[in-house]
Amino acid sequence: MLLKPFMREGLFPLPVTFISTVSPAGVRNIAPYSCIMPVLRPLDLICVASAFKRDTLANVRETGEFVVNMAGADLADKVIPTAKHTPPDVDEFELAGLSEKPSEAVRPPGIAGCYAWMECERVTLHEEASYVLIVGRVLRLEAADEVMGADGGLDIEKARPLLMTGSRTGMSYCTLKNLDRKDPFAAMFPDGKDPVETLHE
Repeated sequence: MLLKPFMREGLFPLPVTFISTVSPAGVRNIAPYSCIMPVLRPLDLICVASAFKRDTLANVRETGEFVVNMAGADLADKVIPTAKHTPPDVDEFELAGLSEKPSEAVRPPGIAGCYAWMECERVTLHEEASYVLIVGRVLRLEAADEVMGADGGLDIEKARPLLMTGSRTGMSYCTLKNLDRKDPFAAMFPDGKDPVETLHE
């Protein structure tokens, strides 16, 4: 089947994160973002693609701070309430019926009930004609104890990360399944040594 290029998100699942910010006036904002990724292991950077007309982007521009909230599948019903256009003076925590998780490194609160939180500061904004790439530095990374495995990695079955795929008619939500297979990072390198292994200690 030949698809239009913009249908690319229909062919691989995207994470559904909620980014929380606070306006200079103190109004709390939440918006779902799926075009998000870490910037190269082992850097502490994250990149978010945003449209220009987003309160999230305006708040990041003005305050330089945001929280990336990693949601589990049980928060799928919060995507549309936080995605709808609302005036910038509306508190979206109240609108979506979500509770705060106090942050330690930044002013915006996280969202209670998520399985992990990245408290970030803006590093740079890369602007193109129709989108902006927000590059942020993760100042504090926290995960709920109950979703962490014995090896220090995420327990997929407990976290049930929220993902989505797109189609012609909308978004379909899904989550992950563990394949019970692991490969060490060192396997990628000819000498069998991971050059950044010490950073994990």
